[in-house]
Amino acid sequence: MEELIANRYVNALVEVTSAEQRVAFSEVLSTIAGLFDDANVSEMLSSPLVSKDQKTAFVVDGLGEGSDKSLQNFIKIIGENGRLDLLPTIARRLNQAIQKEKNEYEGVVTSSNTLSDAELADLQTSLKTYTGSIINLTQEQSDLDGIKVSVDDLGIEVNFSKQRVKEQLIDFITKSL
Repeated sequence: MEELIANRYVNALVEVTSAEQRVAFSEVLSTIAGLFDDANVSEMLSSPLVSKDQKTAFVVDGLGEGSDKSLQNFIKIIGENGRLDLLPTIARRLNQAIQKEKNEYEGVVTSSNTLSDAELADLQTSLKTYTGSIINLTQEQSDLDGIKVSVDDLGIEVNFSKQRVKEQLIDFITKSL
């Protein structure tokens, strides 16, 4: 349900702002969404003991005096409707809308070995050929014995594991007998 409500706010924001404003708003909203990881801030913004006006003023004051009036008004509307708890979802959905608009997405490569820049570029080129989108990959280390590529916003997850190939080979041999 919260995804649907967040989508309405994001769609309204996309309709009334320019591409540059959307990028700036996305950065600010992502920063605000990061504050929800702090238990004290999250508790204060979700507490029924704190009024909507106090919660809204807390977030708007955190933007600073030089912040965009449109963004302040956007947050005030969210606050008046008691939806400040949706800010992390709104930030994520706005980022997804910007990525879709630019046809440029973020992905993660997970492996036990560090890939070279050339290998990462080859992977990005292959994904661009497959999806028609520009995909910027970042790398994460793990104990995975293989490689995993995931682009969440496009719903892509590719996994090559030595253990999985070994299991499939054994399964194929046992079925052949």
